[in-house]
Amino acid sequence: MKRLIICLIVAFSLQSCNLLSAAGLSSAGQPTKEVPADLTSTTANSAVNVDHSDWNALLKKHVNAAGLVNYEGFKKDKSKLDAYIQKLADYNPGNDWSVQELLAYYINLYNANTVSLIVENYPTKSIKDIDGAWTKAIVPVGDRKLSLGGIENGILRKMNDPRIHFAINCASISCPKLLDEAYTAGKINEQLDKVTKEFINSDKNEISAKTAKVSSLFDWYKKDFITSKTPTVIDYINQYSNTKINAGTTVTYKDYNWNLNKQ
Repeated sequence: MKRLIICLIVAFSLQSCNLLSAAGLSSAGQPTKEVPADLTSTTANSAVNVDHSDWNALLKKHVNAAGLVNYEGFKKDKSKLDAYIQKLADYNPGNDWSVQELLAYYINLYNANTVSLIVENYPTKSIKDIDGAWTKAIVPVGDRKLSLGGIENGILRKMNDPRIHFAINCASISCPKLLDEAYTAGKINEQLDKVTKEFINSDKNEISAKTAKVSSLFDWYKKDFITSKTPTVIDYINQYSNTKINAGTTVTYKDYNWNLNKQ
């Protein structure tokens, strides 16, 4: 609690506060399931199949291939964005949902509500200029409200698939890009692989055999990337990198650009 108070006093610096993960932002009782190592994309094993086509249409219309967002366009389509967010809110995810449906639901829930937050405060230079962007309970789900930080730290990270860090978008230049399509249970594994590979091989990182200057995401969430299979950050990156980094290479981290990811 002391750390949370300090973080809020210093204007919510995510670098120093590590997205408040230490503060234990709540999942509000939402169900989570651990993602299996052999995750496959399917809609066949869930009591509910969520239709994300409305969000898909908005993304196709207002997000370009580079992941930059036309927030003016989203503002004009705010009624459609609000309707999709309400549609998600009307669901009540349960343990009879498959891990694939839960992943797609929570990632889309996070991204749609982040876009909505920017639209409601537009124009803004950075999401960090919005008071309580990650800590306020602004995301409706059933009869509860979650914070964006709660979805990320209390739900998605607990599902134990580090690829989620490249799927959720914090509306900033240095963030992994906002995918121009909705996540769905029928494509989720391929989509997570795609965004992870694209991010690691993008200019958000500087990688060579002897160089590893990488995104600060790999520093802030280091423990998520280090497993028995990938005992170092380099081992994790090398699973997806086109250029393999030599073992023992010193890893450094790039400064994060929090300016808005607008077109």
